[in-house]
Amino acid sequence: MDRTLTLLGIESSCDDTAAAVVRASADGRPVILSSEVLGQTGLHEAFGGVVPEIAARAHAERLDHCVERALAKAG
Repeated sequence: MDRTLTLLGIESSCDDTAAAVVRASADGRPVILSSEVLGQTGLHEAFGGVVPEIAARAHAERLDHCVERALAKAG
């Protein structure tokens, strides 16, 4: 039985929330099926830098949407 390895990667950095779907090709090399990044630059601009509380809240609010977009784009 052939098995295809497909991974969902989720990342939250200081001010970005990201999700990607990657699949191993027949020769084992990775193929990026989708990659979505939701930035927060506009949320922090008025403060002159990243505000941790705002960043944490934005990650929580945006993560589901980011993952849904990545999965939809990957099919």
